[in-house]
Amino acid sequence: MPLQNNIKQYREQSSLNQTELAKICDVSRQTISSIERGDYHPSIVLALKLAQYFSVTVEDLFSYQEDLHE
Repeated sequence: MPLQNNIKQYREQSSLNQTELAKICDVSRQTISSIERGDYHPSIVLALKLAQYFSVTVEDLFSYQEDLHE
């Protein structure tokens, strides 16, 4: 999957569970779970909210790598 994320690592470093992070970002726990698993790609607004909360850049949370040589 080309979009990778570090949400779980930042969440655990902050001693938050998925429900707590979901409340902070005004989304469901299932949304946070889906993002962490890579099953759901967040909106730009949600990605910015997460980055702002963790005081990091969006690039610190998400990376995109696509093999263009296939």
